[in-house]
Amino acid sequence: MGDFKLSAQLRGHDDDVRSVAFPHSSFVVSASRDASVRLWKLSSNTPPTFDCTIVARGTTFVNALAFVPPSSTYPDGLIVSGGKDSIIDVRQPTRTLQDDAEALLLGHGHNVCALDVSQDGRTIVSGSWDQEARVWTLGNWESSAVLRGHEGSVWAVLAYDTKIIITGCADKQIRFFTHDGKLLRSIQGSSDVVRALCRLPANHPSGAQFASAGNDGIIRLWTIEGTQVAELHGHENFIYSLAALPNGELVSSSEDRTIRIWRGDECVQTITHPAISVWSVAVCAVNGDIVSGASDRIVRVFSRDPERQADAASIKEFDDAVKDSAIPQQQVGNINKENLPGPEFLTAKSGTKEGQVQMIREANGNVSAYTWSTAAAQWINVGTVVDAAGSSGKKISHNGQDFDYVFDVDIEDGKPPLKLPYNLSQNPYDAARKFIEDNELPLSYLDQVANFIVTNTQGATLGQSSAPATQAPGSDPWGTESRYRPGEVDAPAPQQAPPVSKPKILPQTQYLKIDSANLKVIEKKIGEINEQLLSEGRKDVSLNPSDVGTLSTVCKQLDSPSAKNVTPAGIDLALKIATTWPLDKRLPGLDLLRLFAAKTPALATHTSSGNATLVDILRDAGIFAPESPPNNVMLGVRIFANLFSTEEGRTVVDGTFDTLHPLIRPFIKTHSSNRNLITAITTLYINFAVLLTSPSNDVNRAMTLLYDLIEIINQLDEGEALYRALVGVGTVLTLGEDFRTHAKDTYDFEKVLVRVDQISKEERIKNVVAEMRDELSEK
Repeated sequence: MGDFKLSAQLRGHDDDVRSVAFPHSSFVVSASRDASVRLWKLSSNTPPTFDCTIVARGTTFVNALAFVPPSSTYPDGLIVSGGKDSIIDVRQPTRTLQDDAEALLLGHGHNVCALDVSQDGRTIVSGSWDQEARVWTLGNWESSAVLRGHEGSVWAVLAYDTKIIITGCADKQIRFFTHDGKLLRSIQGSSDVVRALCRLPANHPSGAQFASAGNDGIIRLWTIEGTQVAELHGHENFIYSLAALPNGELVSSSEDRTIRIWRGDECVQTITHPAISVWSVAVCAVNGDIVSGASDRIVRVFSRDPERQADAASIKEFDDAVKDSAIPQQQVGNINKENLPGPEFLTAKSGTKEGQVQMIREANGNVSAYTWSTAAAQWINVGTVVDAAGSSGKKISHNGQDFDYVFDVDIEDGKPPLKLPYNLSQNPYDAARKFIEDNELPLSYLDQVANFIVTNTQGATLGQSSAPATQAPGSDPWGTESRYRPGEVDAPAPQQAPPVSKPKILPQTQYLKIDSANLKVIEKKIGEINEQLLSEGRKDVSLNPSDVGTLSTVCKQLDSPSAKNVTPAGIDLALKIATTWPLDKRLPGLDLLRLFAAKTPALATHTSSGNATLVDILRDAGIFAPESPPNNVMLGVRIFANLFSTEEGRTVVDGTFDTLHPLIRPFIKTHSSNRNLITAITTLYINFAVLLTSPSNDVNRAMTLLYDLIEIINQLDEGEALYRALVGVGTVLTLGEDFRTHAKDTYDFEKVLVRVDQISKEERIKNVVAEMRDELSEK
């Protein structure tokens, strides 16, 4: 049996790939911190290539994936994903990004970090930072059981069979539950956090039925009764993920940058990645291939079958990337360079086991890491060990250890700040978690602390300074009087924000926009439709070669970080597609206008000549006509919401409210079940509410917004749109006591909020309702 070799590298994600699934040999699914879930379809076999489609796009990190196998009801199966927004998204893989999800599972109060599906496909199990696991019945879409008793985040869940569910927890315990939520037993699963669980094939040579792993770097094999039968040692850092191959071998991924393949209790292959973390690994039960997701944003497929391996150039590119990668010194511990052997060691001595690491002092003085490959019988270069440098290029000492950064964190007035140490080689969430645990702080601070770390080390890289030379070593990048305080997203100066434990939601002060997109997909779709129009003889509306060139240029402009100066011809082209193509083919043109609205003032200025505005143009083109496809309406509303991103756009929507409102109002009644459309409408209304908080607020407009938003709230039971509608109402209620009194005389707000209390258990909705009650009670 040969070694696994690279099969394909799938690029497209914009942030860490946190979870992967390999349901069939024809496709891979991945989830990322870039808020997307992507489907990669095999498009050619030798060498393997994959086409990418975004099947779900959220507003924040997506951390967990599972796949429901095909059934008579869902012949293509279902993709299940969850993340930081606490909502579990269930959708058919063949649907488009604009289509509704099959279901949105609501119940968790915090980040969903683990998902699994029972082998019969009838049950979904989820784990969360809220210290609970939940059982969901397919088709019912409600939580049928809550698995309680955990004393930390539930990092791993395993629907072992139709009777037993197993959980792995940050409290170091492994627990066994029945499907109706009864706790059967709890065992000490590790000396540290349990992060991964995996069912083992029947008749595994160890006699074990499942495996676990976590922060202590050890894989443990267990019987279903909770008896440990083996330990697998080899990883040098946290183990994040486990999967079983069809032949009984085990695959693991780790913070030590490797995937390891285990036969029995022996590591038979180590695959090093050019990344800091390999977050997730999954296997294909059909052909035995492996897929990984890593911190370098790349999804990788590996195969033992030469027919499914990449070409020699691609394999060499991957090997060179590993060789050229920088290894943080923190990962390998203290090294005495003078005592290390030179390159001659590599030919004189063999390794003693697969994956053994040896440090070598190169002729140029650098320290390189080599790992032993048993199959190749040679040492493989896996990178250069580098020092990390933070705020000044010098290490800062804290509690006897050296760090790149040591931040000051104010928790309470009158008390000295707490110290938050961080190295660039660390995962920000792990550093934040340790800080919270060491100082006995609420877990609710986790996201804010991690985001603070990311923000304040942005641009810093291993081995180079990220701050001006004048900055003192170890000083706070925000300045001594601008220390980070939990609850503050952007860490403003103290006089702007007092040190409170939880940030206020109301009033909303920032304009919202919906600007995520895959420009390559949009461009490709426009090209396909244009070819169809040409074949039908529709030269009156189809694009000419010059238009196609303009399309390519404008897509590149919109895909750049700064898209303020776009070509006017590109706007005209998008308007042509959005207003003259057949109604059912206008979607990609509207999508381009949505991006123009969010990224450049040129759309508002270019389309406002005389008395006409963009609102008039889209109205006259029938975008908001009753017969218009709902997705066209939804994108039209998103365009208006995104216009608030620029001053020129705000001028347009402010001056056309009386035209715009009658266009949108009918869809609140006729399309209340269309989640994407109602979410777009509530986003637009939030932006109008933010605009009203300016000194020139309009009482009549505020009452109009209230009327529509309360109607939306009264007919919704879905999380995101409901939350946004409440934020919109809550923001309007902050316009002042006179207006608040007028609104209270008109509406029975308590009746509205009681209904919300009854239908939603989401923590964020509870929080905004509580603030609304406070606002309403103010005298």
